[in-house]
Amino acid sequence: MTWLEGLCVRQCRTFAPESCSVECKYWNKNGFPYKLKFMEDVPKNLPWVELGDNARRQYIDAITAFDAWREAVKAALAVRGGMYWKAAGKTDYLIRTSVANAQKSLGPRSEETEAMYASFINRKRGAEERETSLRAAVQEHQRMNRALRVGRVPAIVVDVLNAIDAAGLSEYFTVVGTHSLYAYEAEAGVRFLDAGALATQDIDLLWDTRKRIRFVTTMKQRGASMINVLRKVDPSFTIVEGQTYTAMNKNGFEVDIIRREQAEDDAHPIQLTDAADDFWVVQARNATVLLNAPPFSSVVVSATGRMARMSTVSPVVFASFKHWLAEQASRDPLKRPRDIAQAKLVERLTEEYFPHLAR
Repeated sequence: MTWLEGLCVRQCRTFAPESCSVECKYWNKNGFPYKLKFMEDVPKNLPWVELGDNARRQYIDAITAFDAWREAVKAALAVRGGMYWKAAGKTDYLIRTSVANAQKSLGPRSEETEAMYASFINRKRGAEERETSLRAAVQEHQRMNRALRVGRVPAIVVDVLNAIDAAGLSEYFTVVGTHSLYAYEAEAGVRFLDAGALATQDIDLLWDTRKRIRFVTTMKQRGASMINVLRKVDPSFTIVEGQTYTAMNKNGFEVDIIRREQAEDDAHPIQLTDAADDFWVVQARNATVLLNAPPFSSVVVSATGRMARMSTVSPVVFASFKHWLAEQASRDPLKRPRDIAQAKLVERLTEEYFPHLAR
């Protein structure tokens, strides 16, 4: 390949416009892809490539459908259970039932309770129909995502995020560490060229101790444990002996749950639930910086086309934290080069796509 060929913006690696399947906006009538008068058009030597137009359009359409479906799921959950009239003596009473078949009387039959019943039935029917329709749309988008290679997030990561969301626990956890890069590249519409920057066999989840009481109440009401949430994704997830903040599945993929260093009225140590085999979250140095960071959220897509919304920290804070981490004497020397590489990569991405976040 000549230096001129190397300037071609098309990833098909051709310098012949007649053999290029996609029209390149940089080609001019002389065959040279850039006007020398406007050399800013020449692409910079960037550590990523942009998604093609078709993949970008598909991603935009897919996340619109996905977010609408998530809202529809929440609306359908709000009307789970049912309502019916129960005769008691000479009067009918309106009864509200839960999924667990718990029953509560809403009062005797009257114009008010009849209106309440009619409203509930209509809302339930509408919510279920909307959720069913949007679920079908999302499934179609998943097929298109896969066909156009929109994403490359490991399937296990998407499944874990969706399991946490389905359990109603997303607000308590923030993705930190290497997997955050997937959210940044998805939002920017690019793909990092250095696969090593994203290579990892564990996902770090930062648990918000400030919301502990609400979290514990939610888990008790549902009779749930965090380890069982993960086992809905893969039954082989087990707490690692001697490292009780980590769960590992049969393939060696790990989920680590960390927390800020003890502050205010934080308890210590903390087990997420009363279940004997559940996580004991570990304190992470300087994690308060991540906990207080501006949030950053993006829909990520797996190679199979499945989607999940990932909540992480601002890329500005991510880069700053990685620089700090690399400077710590206790940091594993083998991890320092990647910390620095990730920090610089995200800094450059922020300059190009998220400059407003650095202000």
